[in-house]
Amino acid sequence: MNFQFDMSSLSFPHLSAPASSASETDNLLRQLLEVQREQLVCLKALVSVHDVIARWRAFLARYREDFADLPDACRQAVPVLERSYGKLIAEVTEQLSQNGSDGLDNDFALQDFLDRYGMRLSQLGTILNMVAPFAEAGSRSEST
Repeated sequence: MNFQFDMSSLSFPHLSAPASSASETDNLLRQLLEVQREQLVCLKALVSVHDVIARWRAFLARYREDFADLPDACRQAVPVLERSYGKLIAEVTEQLSQNGSDGLDNDFALQDFLDRYGMRLSQLGTILNMVAPFAEAGSRSEST
């Protein structure tokens, strides 16, 4: 039987801190600050690309003379559309709760349900999604 014992010293070598001058530290801090500024510019550009309302604000600003009353009309129309959409959703959920879990189990019942609610719900949702941004864009552009 052969055994091998490795003995290492208990004292670790001391590493001396690199001697950095104040000018090197200042230079690194300036570089960090410049990188953060570049990141801020990139983030602002990213946010502006994803700002959907800005497109509608630009549209309203571009055609302000042609569609001067459009933002006000949209603001008045949105509550009416929202109420209609809410009533339709309530009607759909009531229909589903009355018929139970087997209310749409066959093709005829499913097709009847889709014929009754599908197109109206889809079109009303689309109209609401088109009118609401104009109302919001108009209120933002007037407040700024």
